[in-house]
Amino acid sequence: MGHIVRIISEIDIDNEKQIFDVIRRCANGVLCELEIKFNAFIDVTIVDGESIKKLNAQYRGKDKETDVLSFPMYNFKNGNSEEKLELDPETKKVMLGDMILNYSKVKEQAKEYCHSLEREFGFLTVHSVLHLLGYDHECGNADKILMREKEREILKKLNITR
Repeated sequence: MGHIVRIISEIDIDNEKQIFDVIRRCANGVLCELEIKFNAFIDVTIVDGESIKKLNAQYRGKDKETDVLSFPMYNFKNGNSEEKLELDPETKKVMLGDMILNYSKVKEQAKEYCHSLEREFGFLTVHSVLHLLGYDHECGNADKILMREKEREILKKLNITR
C-alpha cells in the first residue's frame, strides 16, 4: 500500500534520520499487520514536554505531561471503520489522524525501562497508530488485553525489542 507518514520535529532530536525511519517503519507495520486496505496518511509531530502538556490540557482536560497523544480523524473500532472514509484532496489518501510524540518523555522512559530511544519511539508509534484505528486500552479489560497483544505482536514482527 502507498501509506504516507509525515513527520515534523518542533525540537532538535538526536539521530533524527534514524528515529524518523523507526517511526515510519512502525506506523507502516501496524497498517500492514492490520491489513488496512486503503492508502493512509498520518501526521506525526515531535514536541517537548511543555507543548504536549498544553495539548493534553486543552484537548483531554488533563493538566499533565504525557508521552504520546493520538487524534483520530475517523471513528474506528479495532481496525474497522465505523463511518465512510474520504480521500484527502491533497494526498489522495485517507487521513487517519495526528500523532504527537513527547521527546523528553521518550528519553525518560527509554532510560527508565533500560531500552533504546528507537525502541521507545517504536512502541509509542505502534501504540498511537492502534489508537488512530480504534484500539483502546481505557475501555475495559478485554480491550486493554487486545491492544497490548497487538502491540507486542507488531513490535516482535518488526524486531523492535531493545
